[in-house]
Amino acid sequence: MRILAIAQKVFIELLRDKRTLLLLFAVPIFIMWLMNAAFSASTETHATIAVVDVSESITKSLDDVKHITAKDYQSSGSAQDALEEEKVDAILSFKDENHYQVTYANTDPSKTNMTRQVINSTLKQVQVQELIDSLKEAQQANLQAQVQANGGKIAQVTEDTRSREDISQSKIKLIENYIYGDKNTTFFTKMTPVLMSFFVFFFVFLISGMALLKERTTGTLDRLLATPVKRSDIVFGYMMAYSLVAALQTIVIVLSTIWLLNLEVLGNIGDVIIVNIIFALVALSFGLLLSTLAKSEFQMMQFIPLVVTPQIFFSGIIPLDAMADWVQSLGKFLPLYYAGHALSKIILNGTSILQLGFDISILLIFLLVLTILNVIGLKRYRKV
Repeated sequence: MRILAIAQKVFIELLRDKRTLLLLFAVPIFIMWLMNAAFSASTETHATIAVVDVSESITKSLDDVKHITAKDYQSSGSAQDALEEEKVDAILSFKDENHYQVTYANTDPSKTNMTRQVINSTLKQVQVQELIDSLKEAQQANLQAQVQANGGKIAQVTEDTRSREDISQSKIKLIENYIYGDKNTTFFTKMTPVLMSFFVFFFVFLISGMALLKERTTGTLDRLLATPVKRSDIVFGYMMAYSLVAALQTIVIVLSTIWLLNLEVLGNIGDVIIVNIIFALVALSFGLLLSTLAKSEFQMMQFIPLVVTPQIFFSGIIPLDAMADWVQSLGKFLPLYYAGHALSKIILNGTSILQLGFDISILLIFLLVLTILNVIGLKRYRKV
């Protein structure tokens, strides 16, 4: 009977906690809906190839391939600028009769693999077609020049044999270059910068969220709020203390990711650390805010998937350009989207942090807004 009485008491308290009930049942439904939106997206890969001094037949053949767009550029310099600005995924240029050069951005290995296959098959098809056309022209010329029937047949057979030998012996060689990585680079490499920033967000968010909640549940925060100390002083004090821990943790995550995963960083490692520290401060302020909203550790744990799951699905780990427009817009309201984009540009493209002013500005705006909300959120606990 005592066991039943205790169970009844816990059950009644749970039913009275409307927020906990909402988190228990509404959050899983919301997360499953997000998964449907993310994984029902088109997985087709599209690639754009810049062609320089390439014949019109090759350009047209490339452009006719499904999911491939070929753009003609007048110079290698303009094509290189387009590659650096991510307007194209590869550059195909003519070197000599038997040599072509292709330069891959390789920031998305799936696009690189598809582009390589398409270029190789297209060059072979065009080469064979051109040799066949040459053979036909040569045969027609021989037929017109025949003086004697037997001599004409011999000439025709000789020319036919020679042309077939040309087809078998003449091979186009493709010289391949990579801006990032090499031919062994995998799709995981593209995900690594975003995953790095995600783990920074997750660990800092978890620690900061539990910290202030513990202060509140033990009564420490109530006693502190009963003093003349300003709410802003409390928020900044907690942020200052935990930001040092967050910064050290961030440095450990960044360096261990680069070292253990053997990650090639084209940009400055210092820039990678700075972006991650700024993002860690955003995660810190986010965690503090949710800890003021949660009434218990149980509710705080329920908040974690609500905050973390959208960050995973709509931060760029799954390509947003393959999703619906409203899903792409949703991703741009999440701080991980901007941190992941900035880190990808630094690591994969070698971009300087000075050229990432927009992403950094958005992260700082997130930090400012969340800090203000933290100060406002403490007002509900002020007794005087």
